[in-house]
Amino acid sequence: MAKQKTILALIADEQGEVFEHPELLLAGMNGMTICRPGDDELIPLPEGSRLFTIPGTPPIGFDLNSGKQRTIHQLPNSWGGGMAQAVSAFVTPGFTRTLLPAADYAAKQVDLTLWSYTAVGWCLEEERFYVAATRVDRNQQWQPDHFDDRVLEPLVRKRVADHPQNRLIDQLSRCALDYHCFAAKNLFFGRWEAPLPTSPTCNAACVGCISEQGENECCPASQERLTFVPTPQELCEVAIPHLKSAENAIVSFGQGCEGDPILQADTICTAVRQMRIETPRGTINFNSNASIPGAIDKLAAAGIDSIRVSLNSVQERFYNAYYRPRGYLFSDVIDSIHRAKQNGIFTMLNYLVFPGITDREDEIAALLELIDSAQIDLIQMRNLAIDPILYWGKMGAEGRGIGMTKMLARIKHEVPRIQFGYFNRTKENLFPAGFASDWPLPAEL
Repeated sequence: MAKQKTILALIADEQGEVFEHPELLLAGMNGMTICRPGDDELIPLPEGSRLFTIPGTPPIGFDLNSGKQRTIHQLPNSWGGGMAQAVSAFVTPGFTRTLLPAADYAAKQVDLTLWSYTAVGWCLEEERFYVAATRVDRNQQWQPDHFDDRVLEPLVRKRVADHPQNRLIDQLSRCALDYHCFAAKNLFFGRWEAPLPTSPTCNAACVGCISEQGENECCPASQERLTFVPTPQELCEVAIPHLKSAENAIVSFGQGCEGDPILQADTICTAVRQMRIETPRGTINFNSNASIPGAIDKLAAAGIDSIRVSLNSVQERFYNAYYRPRGYLFSDVIDSIHRAKQNGIFTMLNYLVFPGITDREDEIAALLELIDSAQIDLIQMRNLAIDPILYWGKMGAEGRGIGMTKMLARIKHEVPRIQFGYFNRTKENLFPAGFASDWPLPAEL
């Protein structure tokens, strides 16, 4: 038998230096329930991941000898004393977290910034970090080492100079250079998935929106929202060259720097029809809250290849608590998902997952029902970036789930054809070889 790994808890000092605690085993949280990570919930920290501290939040672990839960408020004097801070991982894309960091979130004084907080510890035997996550996508095009800004910047400057009147190219230049959006960088590198932000407005008021925060909301938005509606010509000037020549070409409406593109469906339909007159090559994808069912029919007729519908939950009470819809109903979203598949569009969920909500028994049952009724093709298991205690409070939830890996296994057992993933796909790769048995994936490829 393989020797059981000893995963120690991490703590940090006030300057952000990280230590493994020699007397404290790693703990995680499912919802607000402290628990010991199972062997199937931990993997070596993937390359490209990052560690960061959780300010003002004492870490929690299990005593190595007694097994009792302990909260660490102060560092030992031998480590300089001072206040202890919890440590979190931001896991590189393609991996879904299984547990939140175990910490006393009630002690913090501010709402946390918009990151996907993930439990992380130190493996004593292997002398490396382990993180509470599981791999759900093989695509490695989104690894940070593919995005060298020294190469990127002259490409951006040239594209902007070549199209001085195109407001969308100017917008995407800021997304690439200022906000370090990998999709925007892809546009200027001439490859893979590129963005087409279109809508300055949204009909939802999501808790922790990454592009617009109202007064007294949780924290600053991650980037500024688009301020104009591009013309069909501006959209086509960006999209058509990319569709014609880029490797694994995808253009996607619905980006982090905009509201929801479904509010600009007529403009998008006009642009998509022109794109398809110019070239049949490449994949046109539509990311949306899918709040207007009739727009889905129009988009399908115009030539959209795939759609990714954003949901934090397939239960109305949790959905409404997070999205706070304005002028549409949860039932409209479900109708749109059905219409997308009926129109022959490859249909994905952009499932914003959170341990303790996503892996609840009632959530799993509702998800299975939707998969069956709508014949969903793929679930993108996206880590929801938000302050854990803020989100938990907004949901009004209690208890804990069965565990994220158990949830994934349950879904795959019940619906073997379902695909898990993290990224959009080209139309040539919608149903890759072996997709019926594509989870679990190895942690390291």
